[in-house]
Amino acid sequence: MAKKATATGLSSSQQSSGTTTPASISAGAAPLAATPKKSAATASTTSDTDANRWDQIATNFFDAYQKDTPQRTKLIDAFMAFLVVVGALQFLYCVLAGNYPFNAFLSGFGATVGQFVLTASLRIQTDEGNKSEFTSISHERAFADFIVGSLILHFFVINFIN
Repeated sequence: MAKKATATGLSSSQQSSGTTTPASISAGAAPLAATPKKSAATASTTSDTDANRWDQIATNFFDAYQKDTPQRTKLIDAFMAFLVVVGALQFLYCVLAGNYPFNAFLSGFGATVGQFVLTASLRIQTDEGNKSEFTSISHERAFADFIVGSLILHFFVINFIN
């Protein structure tokens, strides 16, 4: 019976018996020292390939998001992105221009973060992928909870400003 080499470099009899020796392992695999080093041209080609791979991943993600995500969820995502931009602008203004009425900054930034959290909760509850976890909560109930939470949040924010 002829010994047949496998992908691991071990013969079928060595695999079935579970015995390996250093000679049997190195016979099927190339030693690590024999691997060629990458040149500068190869490194730039590799980085170009990596950039193309990341571009392809981003393109595939965006295409799948556009195709598979319902319009309602896209609207919620756009509002969440808006809240992130508003929070970043508020923080940038506080750093650059100062924070003289600090309670105003805290109120505005707290409202932004709180609204983001409430919107994330709404997105989770209304997403079709999470339907099995929120069987007793309808989309209308989740939206009503979102509205009530937003009203309470903004009531406290307005009271905190003075």
